[in-house]
Amino acid sequence: MMGLVLLLPACNNDRPEHAEVDLPTAGIHVRITRIAIHPFLARYRLTLQVEGPEGCIGTAELFPDTGYAGRRNLYQQGSDAILVLGEYDARVIEGQGCTVRLVEFQSLGGQGTFLGSFDVDGQKRWRYLPAAVREERPFEKH
Repeated sequence: MMGLVLLLPACNNDRPEHAEVDLPTAGIHVRITRIAIHPFLARYRLTLQVEGPEGCIGTAELFPDTGYAGRRNLYQQGSDAILVLGEYDARVIEGQGCTVRLVEFQSLGGQGTFLGSFDVDGQKRWRYLPAAVREERPFEKH
């Protein structure tokens, strides 16, 4: 019985964790939802959702977090394009029509202006961390 009590706090909760940000310059609201897909290991499904000014909604499944690879950096590219860059995938969000496109890393000319990151904070909570709170952390490409 005592072992069960000690084990329960170590279990992942499958309740969705939402992190979101309004990006007025692009006219969109961005949310990345994280849901645990393993009861003990740090494995999460990540879903990107974009809401535009005229009520459009776009969604995309992101590359899953298979062990501390869930962070996504946000960059402003032009007036209404946002780059969502992860360790293993990159998406471009276009505010008009809420389109979300998967793009190749090689096609990225420049990343643009760093806005912030979707990541875990010091208390291991999933949230959006603006550039004023945490500086850009580049990804290590092997």
